[in-house]
Amino acid sequence: MLIPNQTVLFNRLRTRQLQLLLAIQEHHSLRRAAEHLGMSQPAATKMLQDMEDLIGLKLFERGRRGLQATAYGTVMTRYAQGVSADLAGVREELLAIHSGNIGKIRVGAIMAPVPQLLTSTLLSVKQQHPRLAISIQVDTSDVLITALKEERLDVVIGRIPDTWDGASLVFEPIQEEALSIVCSPQNQAARKYHVTLRDLAGLPWILQAHPSPMRKVIELSFVEARLALPLNIMETSSMLLTSSLVRHSDMLAVMPTLVAEHYVERGTLAIVPLPIRKHLPPFGVLVRKTRSPSPAIQIFIEEVKAQASAPKHAGQAKRQAHRPDDPHPAS
Repeated sequence: MLIPNQTVLFNRLRTRQLQLLLAIQEHHSLRRAAEHLGMSQPAATKMLQDMEDLIGLKLFERGRRGLQATAYGTVMTRYAQGVSADLAGVREELLAIHSGNIGKIRVGAIMAPVPQLLTSTLLSVKQQHPRLAISIQVDTSDVLITALKEERLDVVIGRIPDTWDGASLVFEPIQEEALSIVCSPQNQAARKYHVTLRDLAGLPWILQAHPSPMRKVIELSFVEARLALPLNIMETSSMLLTSSLVRHSDMLAVMPTLVAEHYVERGTLAIVPLPIRKHLPPFGVLVRKTRSPSPAIQIFIEEVKAQASAPKHAGQAKRQAHRPDDPHPAS
């Protein structure tokens, strides 16, 4: 049997059938799925049979742990999850508009844009739309993109890691990201002007875990300097923890230059005079290709781009891109 075209699927698939798919996936039992939906088991059996007859494919098979989705059932269940998420989003937008708000957005961001770009964007958006509800998650790109693909975030300011398939995402680059090595203001050994990467290799380091692009850059710096990676390493993605540990110890860390400058301005960290030549790929705005951004998301994205092109941010990006190299660069 040929799989029906989009029009047939759209006209004949019902929301109740999609709910059944989700219930079976959750309970692995047709009986418990029927009870969950408040219907009889024969009715659930017929509903599932109608879907399989429509598509011409087996969606579930009985295994040792109950009903398990086939490859086709997995696709249909993922579609049902998307429809459910869309309906939840529609309801939230309708409620927001009805109550005088313009909606709700869930934003994910890597650390680099947080001190300046993201902060100025959020302040501007909230000033113009005080009743727009915004939630923020700050993490590494791999974590944020997973949340975006699973529809737990609406928009991400980050990058697509080299090993990831970005076919389902739309990426619009905003800004290149330079990196700096940071230390405590009291760490005289690391603040010498003629310090080299070899001088620093014996000190304790804080690095992000794999597959962080930042980790990849610093490891490549050591490889190109023909040095082994430091043996004394602590791993964390928390910039707050990193800055606190570095401030109170002789540990070194690598962080986005924009973040490092934020701490330097407050006198809590110092930048080691050893520039890292290699920059991370540009970060930018990421959204799902299969979802049209809501008006609230569009407002946020436009403000991000406006703030990124503002003179203060454009000037910072230019200064980073043309920062003179130290006689002993890290890479």
